[in-house]
Amino acid sequence: MSDNDQGPDDMEGGLDTETFLKVSNKFIELANQENQAVKATDLHMAFLYAAARYNAYVAKAILDVDQHEDFVAHMVEQYTEMLRQHLADQALEEPTH
Repeated sequence: MSDNDQGPDDMEGGLDTETFLKVSNKFIELANQENQAVKATDLHMAFLYAAARYNAYVAKAILDVDQHEDFVAHMVEQYTEMLRQHLADQALEEPTH
């Protein structure tokens, strides 16, 4: 997978686009490293699990979210839009594994 030069249209939080992309690309680099030993079909689910786990932690411990289902719906909407944008991105390389 390659780095993406485009950030999300509706970015939340305090990161500017450049910093957001730098942080995101670190996760992509880690995935690419792990992909040397772990099949992409297993790896992508591990990353999804980790993202869900970390987002649950942020929701409960940092944001103190009371309405879990509202938070889940918001995160699903964000993920869905990001996934659609990336699937439409012609710059993504063909899979190697």
